[in-house]
Amino acid sequence: MNEMAAFSHERADDGDVLRFTGNLSLARIGDLPERLRGYDGSVDVIDLSGIDRIDTIGAWLVHRFAARHSARIEGLNPDSKHLLQQVEAADQPVAMRPAVSSGLVRVVGEVGDAIVIVLKTLYGLLGFFGATVIAFGNVIRYRRFRFNATVQRFEVVGVTALGIIGLMSFLIGIVIGQQGAVQLRQFGAEVFTINLIGRITLRELGVLMTAIMVAGRSGSAFAAQLGTMKLTEEIDAMRTIGVSPMEALVLPRVIAAVVMMPLLGFYASLISIIGGGLFCWISLGIPPITFVQRIREVVPITDLWVGLVKAPVFGAIIAIAGCFQGMQVEADAEQVGMRTTAAVVQAIFLVIVLDAFFAVFFTWIGWT
Repeated sequence: MNEMAAFSHERADDGDVLRFTGNLSLARIGDLPERLRGYDGSVDVIDLSGIDRIDTIGAWLVHRFAARHSARIEGLNPDSKHLLQQVEAADQPVAMRPAVSSGLVRVVGEVGDAIVIVLKTLYGLLGFFGATVIAFGNVIRYRRFRFNATVQRFEVVGVTALGIIGLMSFLIGIVIGQQGAVQLRQFGAEVFTINLIGRITLRELGVLMTAIMVAGRSGSAFAAQLGTMKLTEEIDAMRTIGVSPMEALVLPRVIAAVVMMPLLGFYASLISIIGGGLFCWISLGIPPITFVQRIREVVPITDLWVGLVKAPVFGAIIAIAGCFQGMQVEADAEQVGMRTTAAVVQAIFLVIVLDAFFAVFFTWIGWT
């Protein structure tokens, strides 16, 4: 095992044979690379049956020497032969600089890559939604609902968000009233500002802006929390002790988002109407009693149902996108930030797409 690497040349019936002996490892290889480079004879066969040991460095030397002389290698045991095959597979030319391509080809390639990523993400979200539904069915079937975890998520998603959502909605109501009054004043129809405030907040902006706020606030938190747990192997530990991460971590967050979104959306719509009513009282001289009476006259109850129907769907999308991206974290802490950003972007994008679908659908069924 400690004999230095060496080789000898022999003449045989099948051509020139170069026999290696000794230890072809980094510690005992000695000046073998220099001697192989200085060898100028012909070689048809490289016989390695006499070596004691070979490592990656030795396999690389033999492979390069055999390739340079177009010789075949014989005499290796299965393990050493597998090592040599791995070295041969790794011997590929490496481009020091990327190949220059035209701008059109590069743009088309980037668009294609983006489309593939989007399709894979949608497929993953669909599969994750199915896993969530299965987990919900198992919770109901085996009666192992985690009440405390779900109530704690209610507080995180809903109660602690009341302040920021209320402030945002109040200001949005004022902005809608101000911009609407400016445009309607040209036609002497400032009174219709009430119609604009009432209908657009209850039907669209109240729920939509709440969903965007929840996506940026709670959806990102879900992704970061689960991503950190995945990175520290807490989720693997839960599986080891027989606890389902879908039931213990994902399901409480999804239920909390689905239940709290209609309440937050209704709350945001009311606060926005209050903000718009305050503006109408101060700037347009419309008393609060007149404002409320006008709201009751011009806003149909279907506008409220439209907002309440969309809200739980938006909540489910936000929670599933956040939890899905959190469960995809691997390798390092940088993934947590990337997945958190992706969760927010995907949730907001899907919410807006679904809102457009709901707008067309409710118009088609006559809820206008």
